[in-house]
Amino acid sequence: MSTALRICPLCEATCGLTLTIDAGRVTGARGDRDDVFSQGFICPKGAAFPQVDADPDRLAGPLVRENGQLREASWEEAFEVIAARIRPLIEAHGADAVAIVLGNPNVHTVAGALYPPLLIRGAGTRNIYSASTLDQMPKHVSCGLLFGDAFAIPVPDLDRTDHLLMLGANPLESNGSLCTAPDFPGRLKALRARGGTLTVVDPRRTRTARLADRHLAIRPGTDALFLAALVHTLFAEDLARPGGLAAHVEGIEEVRKAVQEFSPEAVAAACDLDAEDIRGTARELAAARTAAVYGRMGASTVAYGTLGSWLVDVLNILTGNLDRPGGALFPLSATAPAPRKAAPGKGFALGRWHSRVSGHPEAKGELPLAALAEEIDVPGDGRVRAVITVAANPVLSAPNGDRLDAALASLDFMVSVDPYLNETTRHADVVLPPPPPSQSAHFDFAFNAFAVRNQVRYTPAALPLGPGRMDECEIHARLVLAVSGMHGAPPSAVDDLAVDTTLAKAVADPQSPVHGADPKAVAAGLTGTTGPERRLDMMLRLGPYGLTLDALRAAPHGIDLGPLEPRLPGLLKTRSGRIELLPAPVEADLPRLRAALTEAPDPDTLQLVGRRHLRSNNSWMHNIPALAGGSNRCTLQVHPDDAARLGLVAGRPARITGEGGTLEAEVEVTDAMRPGVVSLPHGWGHDRPGTRLGVAAEHPGVNVNQLLDGSRLDPLSGTAVLNGFPVRVAAAVAT
Repeated sequence: MSTALRICPLCEATCGLTLTIDAGRVTGARGDRDDVFSQGFICPKGAAFPQVDADPDRLAGPLVRENGQLREASWEEAFEVIAARIRPLIEAHGADAVAIVLGNPNVHTVAGALYPPLLIRGAGTRNIYSASTLDQMPKHVSCGLLFGDAFAIPVPDLDRTDHLLMLGANPLESNGSLCTAPDFPGRLKALRARGGTLTVVDPRRTRTARLADRHLAIRPGTDALFLAALVHTLFAEDLARPGGLAAHVEGIEEVRKAVQEFSPEAVAAACDLDAEDIRGTARELAAARTAAVYGRMGASTVAYGTLGSWLVDVLNILTGNLDRPGGALFPLSATAPAPRKAAPGKGFALGRWHSRVSGHPEAKGELPLAALAEEIDVPGDGRVRAVITVAANPVLSAPNGDRLDAALASLDFMVSVDPYLNETTRHADVVLPPPPPSQSAHFDFAFNAFAVRNQVRYTPAALPLGPGRMDECEIHARLVLAVSGMHGAPPSAVDDLAVDTTLAKAVADPQSPVHGADPKAVAAGLTGTTGPERRLDMMLRLGPYGLTLDALRAAPHGIDLGPLEPRLPGLLKTRSGRIELLPAPVEADLPRLRAALTEAPDPDTLQLVGRRHLRSNNSWMHNIPALAGGSNRCTLQVHPDDAARLGLVAGRPARITGEGGTLEAEVEVTDAMRPGVVSLPHGWGHDRPGTRLGVAAEHPGVNVNQLLDGSRLDPLSGTAVLNGFPVRVAAAVAT
């Protein structure tokens, strides 16, 4: 028996684990007390790592479709089929005949961080879709417009703030999102213990809301109106104090004029909140010694998601809390580009191209995932004929899964990189399964960029590759070669090309740490036994701390790089070189928000919101016994008053009807819901034939996104409206 360290890949908290290894398998997992970031914290997902790793439903090798059926195949045959099928499609119909769909788990792996950009480049397609347009794209768009960089996302300085205003977030269940913070619950409790204030705005009395000093049970989907009223109050009462930020901001007076109509009294009815509670929240925010406003998925996947995300940072800026300790700061990860001198940049543009059918504008190089089905099933030039999914299950995660399900079945060709045969990958012609997580090295390229403390950790694979397995990075590299027309070249060629391309730019950059050096000499000095490790070593050396892979190997519990520090104006990439507080796309969308002031909800409908659970993150986790039990169930939560009015009985089914279809789910009556609102969790609906998810199929639940037809999108970001949409609910009639 032995132990091995492993960073948990099961949510955004990135906790350090100590794995117990016995007879070549993981038999236990506990928190790593010496981890520089998580310091021993662990949640039920991390504790379930052994079951995740040993799930018998994980595919052991590639599958290839023959005569309509998937059969086991060799790795060589699988890539031969991909190369033989996909290049002719591209040559006959153009690169946009291929769509690439990237799921959330990509950001939890080394391979998912390093290779999809190369796959996209190799395919040459503009039909790129990801989970971002089901979750966080509004934040990328708003930060891109404000700061010129879609990845310059400030996070609340949880460990030093005196006041935290949180909207649409439930980190006691989710462990945080776009805010990487192991033991988020403990950090919130510490905030209150040191005399700080926590205000939670949420239509549900979540576990996080129960911890708060104040809970405002807002009407779903009206967060942007509430935030606009806070901004209005700051101006109306002369509470706007941007302080030193003022020298780096343009558009403050324009914002003052833009929010004139959004007084607390004007938004109170739409938000169903008392005007004085709104005004008091603004005053407390302005009076706090330090404060941060933080909005997440519940405030993002709504009709005004980008406007709400923008207003979050407008508030942080106007109160002088952006880019200062105790406020909201920009992390600096070890693999980020080294800080540069402040200078105007290229800015951030939306709508550089549009989707073929509905004309949806591109955002951050992506099109709305809700539009994928129509891009496949609507005839015409440019129709998507082939799909590559990487760790994605959009049949469950995107609106109108039934339509997408049928569309995928009509494709000429489909490839999936996924460990499971799920509701989406069951349509694939080739399935390429990565090994269990214990057999892969781990580094958090994405989440370190959103961490509440600068740190860096690397964990090598805890176990060697099992028989017949292929390293996940090699799978991705071979897929890149097959799609780009280089099938047969060694997979190392992909990494070598990435290194050569990066270093050629770096040595020509006057602000690079290797400026003027010989790129071949720099490449020769990189360490690491694999291509991905060499690329990581290169990124560390080019990064802001001048680290190396060897330094990380010598510090198995991680290296603490210190608290977040101010970074403005150096990170700004706007054309003006300043924070552009009222970007033109935002200004153009504000009339839509003003119209919402007078919109009255249909009295015959309820508003539906989703919900998170500590034992779940992605749909495949419903297949892990340790995570699928207890209160992690697919029930319709209803307030007692609504249940009595509609004749709903706890434990019996209710019929829920939306624009995309009708579902039946078991009723759970709870006063944690505000009246007029119901809740169904995401990621369920494991009842389709042809999958291999035995545990999930025993308790399939229903797919909440089937209530949507895909027409409700935030226009700026293309993000699907998954929260705050109307449904009709009635007791199900027994048949």
